[in-house]
Amino acid sequence: MEIKKIEAEISNGINENLQKIKELFPQVIKDGEVDFDQLKLMLGDFVEVGKEKYELTWPGKTLAKSKALGGIGGRTLKFVEEESKNPDTTQNIYIEGDNLEVLKLLQQCYYGKIKMIYIDPPYNTGNDFIFKDDFSMGQKENEIAEGDRTEDGERLVKNEKSNGRYHSNWLNMMYPRLMLAKNLLSDDGVIFISIDDNEVSNLRAICDEIFGEDNFFATLIRRSMHTVRNSSKDFNRNSDFILVYAKSKSFYSENKDNFIRAKVDKSDNYKLNDNDGKGFYKLDPIYARNYAKPYKFTFKNGFTWEAPQGSYPRYSQETLRYMEDNNELDFNGKEPRAKRYLNQVQIGQPPDTFMRGEDVGFNSDGTKDLAQCVRHDKIFSQPKPTKLIKYLINLLPYKENDIILDFFSGSASTAHAVMELNIEEDSSRTFIMVQIPEITSEDDEAYKAGYKNICEIGKERIRRAGEKIKEENKDKEGIENLDIGFKVFRLDDTNIMWNKSEIKTKKAVNEKQVAMYEVKNLENDFVDGASDIDIVYEILLRHHNIPLTANIEKLDTIGDRTYVLQGSIIVCLEDTIDEQMIDKIAELEPVKVIFRDSSFGGNISFKINTIKRLDVQLKRVKHIKKHELTHVVEFI
Repeated sequence: MEIKKIEAEISNGINENLQKIKELFPQVIKDGEVDFDQLKLMLGDFVEVGKEKYELTWPGKTLAKSKALGGIGGRTLKFVEEESKNPDTTQNIYIEGDNLEVLKLLQQCYYGKIKMIYIDPPYNTGNDFIFKDDFSMGQKENEIAEGDRTEDGERLVKNEKSNGRYHSNWLNMMYPRLMLAKNLLSDDGVIFISIDDNEVSNLRAICDEIFGEDNFFATLIRRSMHTVRNSSKDFNRNSDFILVYAKSKSFYSENKDNFIRAKVDKSDNYKLNDNDGKGFYKLDPIYARNYAKPYKFTFKNGFTWEAPQGSYPRYSQETLRYMEDNNELDFNGKEPRAKRYLNQVQIGQPPDTFMRGEDVGFNSDGTKDLAQCVRHDKIFSQPKPTKLIKYLINLLPYKENDIILDFFSGSASTAHAVMELNIEEDSSRTFIMVQIPEITSEDDEAYKAGYKNICEIGKERIRRAGEKIKEENKDKEGIENLDIGFKVFRLDDTNIMWNKSEIKTKKAVNEKQVAMYEVKNLENDFVDGASDIDIVYEILLRHHNIPLTANIEKLDTIGDRTYVLQGSIIVCLEDTIDEQMIDKIAELEPVKVIFRDSSFGGNISFKINTIKRLDVQLKRVKHIKKHELTHVVEFI
């Protein structure tokens, strides 16, 4: 049995990197620090000539890196049941909060789990609001009143071109978020980033650094508008870009079952069928412009063939003989032709780097998509068309329950696209949307329509889009299984008093629920007002491979405050523990049991005896059922 204390920190990139170095080169870690001279020796003692090297640098880059690598104590995600839809069955998630903090909180439970990330971040036109990653409490009330902060106190600033650090501010915002995003991608994961020409070159440079230049796929060009802006002083800027990077491009080049492909229906070209079980085929020449070395080949029927002048055999002599023996050649024309079977052709075709608006949607289509859901066409500026996002998703090979993440989700076009694609293809992709609850101005059409922040627009769109999809496909088989729900989580302060001398409880001091703090009830384990479910979810965030959609069940047979997480982790929040509880917990064969330290009343002997009893009972269960059973005990 392993016994340990639950860590307050959810993610600490620096410590994790140190551990990775230690695993590779244990001799270079001394007193918890890296001996860089020793590390150079282990890497071949490469010596850099001079101090200059090729890289993009800017004021604040080092701090931007540190923001990604630092931990995130004192914050959590709070489940908001009243805002959720079908929370007991859905696998979809909507998170309100600053995406830097949210991405950190997702590092444990979604590390290496995201198949695709699509983001449409601020383009840095000089009018965009960007994040200023300063979470100090000073002057928050005044900034909220002035509209510089969200309702929850996150900092948003307008990045004007007159600012001396115009590009640096944008890069400092993007860099740590992309570092964290890379961690979440699966081995076959791909990220698509929409951008315009204000920052495309800088974005390419930092993505080469973060994801690796070898993992760059392409820069896609999309015609975003079909009209001409006569007011333009020079060029008609009617296009934008999408940068495409893989977590590991080699996964696609080395694995024949994985590929980047645009879906194309080729069945019209394959209409012949010998009814021999090989399926439909078309006839192709057995020569090409360049392939095998020239040769003459005599078939069994006596016909001697060689490639026409300027061409070469498409197949080797061995392959031709195999095709002849297996009736995969047609001799009815002037020369033999190969039967090319549809089921042997790669799905789709290599996608073009230029995307026509007719194929993937114009910006105006994105506006229409949103208006059809919320019945208003001016509440959100330039939402991306669902057609575009569906196209991008379909470039990747599909696997059941692929997760699509958008951490600049805006009006939730990505969620809308995922639901539409699922009904169109009978697929089961799921989504995670992250959006800061940016306040809408009283002059905005969104505010006038009743939407007080951007998150309200996104959530309402998902609700209405889901119902619209179900209604339009009500007669389709399996429509009842379409997941149009989502669980809502909100970034909030911790519910657990990890350090009772520092953690403070929150109270509302005005109508905007400004976060103010006071020291209170330090004898308790949890913050005033925190529910058991809040605490269970906060514990969940500290576990690998357990999603926020995991099943949480209350175990009434054990006590009033005991829960099972994902069917295997027992979270016991009871005020007191007795032997009957321990025995019942053991019968459930948990892989982990989490107790409150305070449940043992400071009685060390009672705590030790309880752990021993749990160990004995679990071993008894293992013996009866004749299987291995390992378990961990943790304490809050």
